[in-house]
Amino acid sequence: MIYPYAYLSTLLVFLLCDMAWLGTMASRLYRPTLGDILLADVNLPPAVAFYLIYPAGLVIFAVLPGLKSESLTQAALSGALFGFFSYLTYDLTNQATLRNWTLQLTLIDIAWGTLLGGIAAVAACWITGKLTA
Repeated sequence: MIYPYAYLSTLLVFLLCDMAWLGTMASRLYRPTLGDILLADVNLPPAVAFYLIYPAGLVIFAVLPGLKSESLTQAALSGALFGFFSYLTYDLTNQATLRNWTLQLTLIDIAWGTLLGGIAAVAACWITGKLTA
């Protein structure tokens, strides 16, 4: 039962945190910077795919190692690194290819991905540990 608990807790924490971030920052950061290249409405199929797949990566590379070593620090560090490298790849690619993408947006988004990965991994590791103890 460890895998379903790990995945579902990671998914829940990641989704809730990212929705809070996007709900707060979309109109303050992303829309003013990106303007007309943003869709009026979210394209749901790729968004759903992202939110179902990304937490699986956090589970594999951060939550399970944290559980195995019984270390929330390990989960936090691995989750933060997973978030850092994932968001870094996305943001630098966008900065290299999109005229509206700015260095400020890159730096803020990478910082958010790093923090989000760490938070989701440590919370999911803790929740999973409590549910499977």
